[in-house]
Amino acid sequence: MGLQWVIAILILFQQGHYPDPLIIEHEGQELFEMSRSHYSDSNAGVPLIDPDKLEVFMDELGKRVLKLPVNAALDGYGRIVSEQTGRKLDRDAFTVQFHRFVFEGGFFRLETPLTTTYAKVDSELLSTIKGKRIGHYATYYNPNNKNRSHNVSLAAKAINNYVVFPGDKFSFNEVVGKRTTEKGYLRAPVIVRGEMSEDIGGGICQISSTLFNAADRAGLQIVQRYTHSRNVKYVPHGRDATVSWDGPDFVFQNNYSEPVLIRAYASGGQASIVICSSEEVNEKRRQVPSASKKLPEEAKSEMDAGGLEEHKD
Repeated sequence: MGLQWVIAILILFQQGHYPDPLIIEHEGQELFEMSRSHYSDSNAGVPLIDPDKLEVFMDELGKRVLKLPVNAALDGYGRIVSEQTGRKLDRDAFTVQFHRFVFEGGFFRLETPLTTTYAKVDSELLSTIKGKRIGHYATYYNPNNKNRSHNVSLAAKAINNYVVFPGDKFSFNEVVGKRTTEKGYLRAPVIVRGEMSEDIGGGICQISSTLFNAADRAGLQIVQRYTHSRNVKYVPHGRDATVSWDGPDFVFQNNYSEPVLIRAYASGGQASIVICSSEEVNEKRRQVPSASKKLPEEAKSEMDAGGLEEHKD
C-alpha cells in the first residue's frame, strides 16, 4: 500500500464517528448486522480488515440470498416451460462496499449486491434437441406394489429433462442424489449381498437399468455399469444396471457433437425413457433386446413386485 493511500485513510478516520453496526438487507429484509470492530483491527492506528472473517461472512450471506437458475424443461405434453434466471452474491461488489463502510463511513445500511445467473439449458436450446429420438427403452413393473412404484416414479422424475452436453458424463448417483425419506423415498424390496430385504428407495435400479438400455440403444458411451449378483426380471439377462448411493453407479458419456436430452416417465406399471437430440446429430444406434411386457410370477407378490434390486438404494 502506498504512503499516500495510508495518509488518506488516516485523514478519513480523523473526520469523525462512523456508524456501527452495518445492517445488511435484501429486498427490504434485514439479514445480518456487521460490526466494524469484529471484521477490522484499528489497534495499529490504521484499520486492517480481516480477510478470512470477511470470506466466512460472505459464504453465509451468499447462502441466504442464493437463488439457483432453473433450466427450461418439457412438460407432460411436450411443451417447453421457459427457463428462469437465478441470483448470487456479488462478492467483489460487496467487498468494495464493506471497505467503504470501514474506511469512509457515511452509511449504515447496505442492500446486498447481487449478480444474475443464467440457466444452462434455455428454451432455444431445448427446442433444437427435443425432436429427434435416438434411443428409447421401456420396462414394466407391478403397480400394485405402491411403495416400489412410488420410488420408481420418483427416480424417473429426478432424471427427466436432464441435458448432457457433448463430452460430458451423466452419473446416476450424482443426478438422482442420495435416496432419503426427506426426498420422499419409501421402504421397498432390495437385495443386500444376495439376500432379500427392504430399504429406503428400493426399486430405483429399474430406472437405472431402463436408462442404461436407452443410452446403449442411442449409441452413447457406457463408462460405468455393474450388474446385479442375482438375475432381475424387468430386463433381459445381463441388461441391468445396479446402483447404490455408497456403492455402484451407472455412468455414460455423450460422445456426440450435439447435446442429448433424457425424457423419463414411470406410471401405471411402465417405465419409459427416451433419449433425444438435434436433427444434426450423427448417431450410431445399437441393437438392444427389448424387455418383456409379461410380469414374472414372483412380481405378483408384494416382496418381488416388478423384479429384484441389488444393493441398498
